[in-house]
Amino acid sequence: MSGRRLRVGVAGLGRAFTLMLPTFTCDSRVKLVAAADPRSEARLAFAADFGGRVHETVEALCADDSVEVVYIATPHPLHAEHAALAAAFGKHILVEKPMALTLEECAAMIDAAARAHVTLIIGHSHSFDAPIALARAIIESGAVGAVTMIQAQCYTDFLYRLRRPDELATERGGGVVYSQAAHQVDIVRLLAGGRVRSVRALTGAWDASRPTEGAYAALLAFDDGAYASLVYSGYAHFDSDEFCGGTSELGALKPASHYGSARRGLAALDATGPERAIAEAQAKARRGYGGATHAPAKSAGSPWHEHFGSIIVSCERADLRPLPTGVMVYGDADARMHPLPRPAVPRAEVIDELYAAIVDGVPALHDGRWGMATHEVCLGMLRSAREGRDVAMRHQVALRAR
Repeated sequence: MSGRRLRVGVAGLGRAFTLMLPTFTCDSRVKLVAAADPRSEARLAFAADFGGRVHETVEALCADDSVEVVYIATPHPLHAEHAALAAAFGKHILVEKPMALTLEECAAMIDAAARAHVTLIIGHSHSFDAPIALARAIIESGAVGAVTMIQAQCYTDFLYRLRRPDELATERGGGVVYSQAAHQVDIVRLLAGGRVRSVRALTGAWDASRPTEGAYAALLAFDDGAYASLVYSGYAHFDSDEFCGGTSELGALKPASHYGSARRGLAALDATGPERAIAEAQAKARRGYGGATHAPAKSAGSPWHEHFGSIIVSCERADLRPLPTGVMVYGDADARMHPLPRPAVPRAEVIDELYAAIVDGVPALHDGRWGMATHEVCLGMLRSAREGRDVAMRHQVALRAR
């Protein structure tokens, strides 16, 4: 390692930023130097916390000479525009999922980064998680044979967390397919080698007050004959963190009092009719970075690795189960844990890939073409549910050998 620190400018100081903040502050390979956000309170907080430059627009951030990498965490419809801006100013790009809204936007982002000779990485998604990487390493060792089937389930309160109106509008990138399916699709593509042949899916939108997809079930067929079944519900009833011993998606122990908290937060809003959506968006802003009620996430115990529900990978000679503490391998004669140490830095794997690509010239796994392939599957899920048929994939890429 060269000792060089990547100078990061943040586009959007919202929820995604707060989830990546522990990574940026704990990893010595990066330094937060600037940020852009339309909220003055967020800009003031960033300047006070990090002494960095603050901007009202993403264009001004991208033009900032102190910035080397732009982390794009703006609303989903703006990802493509902001990635193009960053590339135009010669900045490397780390963009939150979903990569964009359309495949055309994804292709434009890839082209812009290629023309500018800058790195484009799509993340964070949970396919970066260390237990997923360990499971893939076990598969690549040949010890358990080829992947034959993957089952993934995740149940959360996603739909009932405080939302802006655009987050509840599918056409604007809202709903669980755009926001959450990328995690599961990225995971199963990494574990099964990358190339999805076709997808068949159903979606559920079962609450008129939250008018977007809150659940889905999908079957992905891979080129080599393996297949994966994905189930997700964000309707805030069963919590699949129970599958991981009560460890939350972010790797911390979840207190029992958390159950129902999302619905309780919505019920506490003092507004009805059209004003309710405004009140909800305002409440979300107050909880956001720099807001009046913002509080950094606190752990009820020592954090483990992040996860995304229950995943079981069936291989020719064993089943693998990634967990926050490692990977269980269920073989012919015994079952044993392949343990992982506690993470020193949360989501360090994102910085591993970003740093290696920019500083050492190592091709990124989660590059633009990989992100576009994952997004194609997500869009295929929506199309399959809408049209009631299998949807063929045309932009898939294989997992790059590591």
